[in-house]
Amino acid sequence: MPVRILGIESSCDETAAAVVADGRQILSSVIASQADFHKQFGGVVPEIASRMHVEAILPVIDQALNQAGMTLQELDAIAVTYGPGLIGALLVGLSAAKGLAMVTGKPLVGVHHIEGHMAANYLADPDLEPPFLCLVASGAHSHLVLVEDYQQRRVLARTRDDAAGEAFDKIARAVGLGYPGGPLLDQASQGGRTDAIVLPRTDFPDSLDFSFSGLKTAALNQLNRLQQQAERQGVSWQDLLPLRDFAASYQQAIVDVLVDHTFQALQTHGLKQLTLAGGVAANSCLRRCMAERAAQAGIRMTCQPLILCTDNAAMIAAAGYYAYRGGRRDDLSLNAFASLEL
Repeated sequence: MPVRILGIESSCDETAAAVVADGRQILSSVIASQADFHKQFGGVVPEIASRMHVEAILPVIDQALNQAGMTLQELDAIAVTYGPGLIGALLVGLSAAKGLAMVTGKPLVGVHHIEGHMAANYLADPDLEPPFLCLVASGAHSHLVLVEDYQQRRVLARTRDDAAGEAFDKIARAVGLGYPGGPLLDQASQGGRTDAIVLPRTDFPDSLDFSFSGLKTAALNQLNRLQQQAERQGVSWQDLLPLRDFAASYQQAIVDVLVDHTFQALQTHGLKQLTLAGGVAANSCLRRCMAERAAQAGIRMTCQPLILCTDNAAMIAAAGYYAYRGGRRDDLSLNAFASLEL
């Protein structure tokens, strides 16, 4: 019999539930997104997100079970994100999972949100087996992780300041694109020149760590200069430099660093398999540039479908399966953590 895990995810602004068999087969996946609501505020409002999770969590779980054609008693375990994320939002999903575990007697398995993003690759690629390198690029995280086994991983690099997703969001907001910034900046960059402005790429001589704060500041300075020049001439700054060119140049600077550090890590550790994870993994420029370099280097690359890049519960169920198989069991004292080391 397959091992069937109910996954629950509520770390930010998606309320999600899913049932996954053996960590590989999605039997159901339901996502209630709040993105359109938070758009009016230019970002996620934590208190509102928590209240919306409360309203959505039980209907979403019911729908996931119905889609899978299962009852709670037919599950083998319940996996839930317990961090990192917005603390109020996390507590909603965690409380629901604890309640279900207590009522049914099913094992409770806590899942690190980023481990979930990495495990989404098992759903996308049935032949994927460790060891492999995973680039995790999301709103608050930029990591290079060596996945040595299903429950063994080593962080090779992390961001020292702004993550790639934060860098996308902040500049998208500065140029008036709004929220969610990453996808909107990606759309705005289509057809733009990637060499329209000169922007820095930060590297460290003794590390593969990332840093995007200097790039973000340089882009803001370029934007300020354009705005001042445009004001003197009585025009819009986009009359001096089209938005698509500004966006494409900035996006390429971020992607160049992500790609270069990733392939340095592959070479250093003698790895032949690469995966991408997190919301920034949906970026069209990153996917294209990674695929081109992988083809040149003879690297086997797994690229998730877009629906698995953003927050979902299928990835939590997949990660939960491997944790459950490895013997992890949590009791009802499991707490939520806004910050949680990988």
